[in-house]
Amino acid sequence: MATNVVVLGAKGRMGTTLVNLALADTELNLVGVCEREGNAGGLNYDGCLTADCLDDLLPKVPGAVIVDFTAPESSVAMAKIAAKYGNPAVIGTTGFDPDQLAELEILAKEIPLFWAPNMSVGVNVLLKVLPELVKALGEDYDMEMVETHHKMKKDSPSGTALKLAQCLAEARGWEYDDVKKHCRDGIIGERPHKEIGVQTLRGGDVVGDHTMYFFGPGERIEVTHRAHSRETFASGALRAAKWLSEQQPGSLYAMADIF
Repeated sequence: MATNVVVLGAKGRMGTTLVNLALADTELNLVGVCEREGNAGGLNYDGCLTADCLDDLLPKVPGAVIVDFTAPESSVAMAKIAAKYGNPAVIGTTGFDPDQLAELEILAKEIPLFWAPNMSVGVNVLLKVLPELVKALGEDYDMEMVETHHKMKKDSPSGTALKLAQCLAEARGWEYDDVKKHCRDGIIGERPHKEIGVQTLRGGDVVGDHTMYFFGPGERIEVTHRAHSRETFASGALRAAKWLSEQQPGSLYAMADIF
């Protein structure tokens, strides 16, 4: 049976991609689209409800899975409304602070709730194999990362970069907050051994590039993931929506749970 979905932020770049992919997928029914108050004009899809208030829309689409790539405050507010009506939700928003993530974890006990800072299959496979690389190379290899995104991206470093860097730190047995270096400037002295640098580039319309460097004695290894299209993330989110529709509340699900 097809999964009913609602796309939040349907006029945005990611929202538009989600809508188009959902309409083309025979395993999905796009039953609702939602925009900010006063901004829903022009949204018109056959058999699909349009709203600028999630509180008005959700009672009409019970059980539909919400897909949300908006902003941290909006996503937390969405999850609270979803919990009120019992709708599952997939969140691809980045930039949450610890308190906001804690709220999502509480709400995940009431409704099936899924969050991933990157929905691509490739990145999530990297998260599984990188610890093996780190352990095989050993302590003699310094680990650094450069991430590049379009000039409209608001958070830095990207959620994907943070997730990857945390993965590297965990493989070394380090606490990421103790070893992260998100900026270097001036006379900084020698690089400490126990450090992971994550540097940010912003410009143009780059969808998302992440390169991890492993600098060792006489050599270096570079591992790069490049997203060529937002469809990469949208497809992953819609795959998550299908999966989430069959899950129960309990914990904040992630891509690793699907794999």
